[in-house]
Amino acid sequence: MILTAQDTFSIVAADSTTREVGSAGASCVDLFAAGFIDPSFLGQLLPDTGAINTQAFYLPTNQNNARARMRAGDTPTQIINWLTEYDAQNNSSIRQYGIVGFSGTNVSAAGFTGVNTDDYKNHITGNIGGVYYSIQGNILLGQEILDSMEYRFRNESGDLACKLMAALQGAKVVGADTRCAPDGTSTLFAFLKVAQPDDTNSNPSFSIGVRTRDNTGIEPIDSLQSIFNLQHSCIVSAVYEPVESKLIKVYPNPARNEITIKADPSLIGSQYIISDSSGKDMMIGTFTGEIKKIDIHRFAAGMYILRVGSSHRMSFVKN
Repeated sequence: MILTAQDTFSIVAADSTTREVGSAGASCVDLFAAGFIDPSFLGQLLPDTGAINTQAFYLPTNQNNARARMRAGDTPTQIINWLTEYDAQNNSSIRQYGIVGFSGTNVSAAGFTGVNTDDYKNHITGNIGGVYYSIQGNILLGQEILDSMEYRFRNESGDLACKLMAALQGAKVVGADTRCAPDGTSTLFAFLKVAQPDDTNSNPSFSIGVRTRDNTGIEPIDSLQSIFNLQHSCIVSAVYEPVESKLIKVYPNPARNEITIKADPSLIGSQYIISDSSGKDMMIGTFTGEIKKIDIHRFAAGMYILRVGSSHRMSFVKN
């Protein structure tokens, strides 16, 4: 079955630290009338490999081809280049794609919006704290829908599932999909799913979805949030302190401009390393005393890891 003008807004994301991949989206199509049971059919997750959202005049053949190219080892950009050249109907100008994927330890994201996709249309790609994403939409109220999704995604401090749910909440505006303005809702269906690296194909460990019927006035993103809250928590502890970090204290935590590290006297003379959540080393130094103040005002907001030698570590958050 082919659904036209699908999907309206969606996001794919990959976390370089946890190697989770996820997909979420929503649209103003009555899936009951269309005969679709699974509201997440537009998103493909390949555990420990990547995620693909195929939308705008959705064709299963294009989606299957994208999955095959990802399994063959293509990067997100290479997959999109292939899809636009070999569109199943020779008309890539009406399609829209969002893809993220791993190449070894590297992660990347790519998006595509065909020139003849229904307005308003656009896509955004980016990364924060080692989490790469592509956000895309068509038949939208305007660019503000995509911008709000990105803002909510980037400012959610929880895990990948929490970030994806926040992104959908960013689009919860009446008529976000302009076809749903008469219904008084953003859309008619919504979904969210996340695969862990050891999940099996087509069986993500976290998957929720909501279908609503036309003219019921039920907001699917709110309904999805209710299901989400029953199955997942986004409460994040400000400090993660494993047993081996008892000799280190970091404060304030979270911090904005400066952190103070208090180290046990036995660690004086030891080297310390501060890394971001993707594993990139941001700062290297040596303890010359028990107290060390470090300027972090140039760090991007996110989670950082302080390591001392091979046995001691502590995480902190930069606001």
